[in-house]
Amino acid sequence: MASSHSVVFVRHGESEFNRDNIFTGWCDPDLTTKGVAEAKDAGKILREYGFEFDIAFTSLLKRAIKTLYFIQDELDCHWIPVTKTWMLNERHYGKLQGKNKDEVAGKYGPEQVQLWRRAFYERPPLLEETDEHWNGSDKRYADLPFIPAGESLDDTSKRSLPFWHNLVVPALRAGQKPLVCGHANILRNLIKHLDSNLSLDIKELNLPNALPLVVELDENLVPSKFQFLNHGNGMAPKKRSSHS
Repeated sequence: MASSHSVVFVRHGESEFNRDNIFTGWCDPDLTTKGVAEAKDAGKILREYGFEFDIAFTSLLKRAIKTLYFIQDELDCHWIPVTKTWMLNERHYGKLQGKNKDEVAGKYGPEQVQLWRRAFYERPPLLEETDEHWNGSDKRYADLPFIPAGESLDDTSKRSLPFWHNLVVPALRAGQKPLVCGHANILRNLIKHLDSNLSLDIKELNLPNALPLVVELDENLVPSKFQFLNHGNGMAPKKRSSHS
């Protein structure tokens, strides 16, 4: 049976912190020159496959916002409505934010760092309000009932699922074609939710920077196919960047 709906997920292009191997979370580094090129290339790939979108969603972080902008530029669709929401922000990495990953591994041990990164219920060390990376005074988050000090993957699922059900599902039900430009951990959580049979290993799933992932869904919004797009063959290379 042909799919009734589809949604495209795109992780942001390479950021300055990706390049420098730094835990990013809610920090707000810009795209690198490579990241800008990756974002533009994502738009070219989507154009090559004939994708058109009616609505787009992104986070409150510039690496995702700018990636979406460059994709829209390539598709000539700056006119479509864009919703920016904190629910699509990257997972909050607490005290690890802004720190080099190798240095963190040297301090706490690689096993502990791997638990913080991939265990579903494990939170990193929590950020204090006196830390330079605390977001409490950031106007972007003035309306939030609380400011996270660090999140597990489970915590991010508790905001990514309302995003899906309250924003994306109504758009799909209305016949719209949505584009979601976000971050590795939040998109992994959405994929984990959608792929209820867990045929994808969520712990090992790598989301390359700015490589479109098409999710085809049936009339009940149950996924029938996940496919990375690349120039020419529709299949993604196994690795483009593995940094979170």
